[in-house]
Amino acid sequence: MGKKRLLIRGARVIDPANRIDRVADILIEEGKIGKIGEPRPQSLRDIEVLEAQGKVVLPGLIDMHVHLRQPGGEAKETILSGCEAAAAGGFTALACMPNTQPPVDSPEHVRWITSQGREAKTRVYPIAAITKGRRGEQLSDMSRLLDAGAIAFSDDGDPVGNPQLMLSALKMAKQLDVQLISHAEEKALTHGGQMNEGQVAAALGLKGIPVVAEYIGVGRDIALAEYVGVRLHIAHLSTAGVVELVRQAKRRGAKITAETAPHYFTLTEEQVRVSGTNAKMNPPLRTPEDVAAIKEGLADGTIDVIASDHAPHTVQEKALPFSQAAFGIIGLETAVGLVLTHLVAPGIISLSEAVALMSINPARILGIEGGEIKVGQKANLTIIDPELEWKVEANEFKSKSRNSPFQGWQLKGKAVMTV
Repeated sequence: MGKKRLLIRGARVIDPANRIDRVADILIEEGKIGKIGEPRPQSLRDIEVLEAQGKVVLPGLIDMHVHLRQPGGEAKETILSGCEAAAAGGFTALACMPNTQPPVDSPEHVRWITSQGREAKTRVYPIAAITKGRRGEQLSDMSRLLDAGAIAFSDDGDPVGNPQLMLSALKMAKQLDVQLISHAEEKALTHGGQMNEGQVAAALGLKGIPVVAEYIGVGRDIALAEYVGVRLHIAHLSTAGVVELVRQAKRRGAKITAETAPHYFTLTEEQVRVSGTNAKMNPPLRTPEDVAAIKEGLADGTIDVIASDHAPHTVQEKALPFSQAAFGIIGLETAVGLVLTHLVAPGIISLSEAVALMSINPARILGIEGGEIKVGQKANLTIIDPELEWKVEANEFKSKSRNSPFQGWQLKGKAVMTV
């Protein structure tokens, strides 16, 4: 922006962290929030004015679970293209998972991601690997990775299978006061599985992934975290059973937080019949009962965060037979629309609650800046049009990949700008 002052005029401002929900003007000066309310500046001559009546201004949205694929997977996504997709989807910050080639397990790699992120449209926070090479055999040097700029640790894509090693990782996380993010599944039960175990898998002749595999993985990691007395974040909840495990753990006072992704509250295993490999993901799409439980977990606060689990793949990787095709779907550019259409519009959660799930909650869990609109703080803002009706056209996405099961869906509500 050429001018150093920007006035966003007449929008509804929602900031759950500071309990703001009202129509107000926001004056931005030198990249920071100058005033919230009625600035009425003496002169508008040196101020760029953005008329935002009918729009909603939110704290910049944060996606704490994305795969940017770089280095090693540049044909699927790069840090810059992923950030283009994030900005188009309304996100001003994202945390990227370490399952790249090679994995993010060295300080040099963490610093490289941070340096690439400086050129991007959104803030990029690297999550580093819990184990060296993500092989689940030996802990990474978490202290040095933290010093280099890692903000959390995960072997996402794979669980840390060895309970003793996971226990050591949790003890180290407690010592360093850093967040561990668990991709929880029991691999012995999921090996070779392609989609949710059940009637659809049987009808399609595909090997199933049983719900109990996620239940055992989440149960084990909650038990270990409680034993150590350390905080733990559980990624991508997909079943009714694990929602209840997290709910009970929180009631006991365990320091557990959890996330789900839009596909787990909008789609069931039936989508595999419609979208084929574009509905193949891990954990897999489940049953209508599981979808209802995820929605209930969001409504009652059991689930703290909505993250996209944006997992780009090339057309070729998804064109393979189902059993050979890659797991994962893209999600950065559909997340806001799906939340507004399928959670807020039907009254499952309020718009303010949705904003908290995608701004202040991930900021607090990761210990990063943002998530609120406060005078004196950096102006990281997302502007949405809640009435904008649009059709999902994956070919028009900023992401390099097109693997979306939401192609052709009609949604209401969209991010129109990030500041």
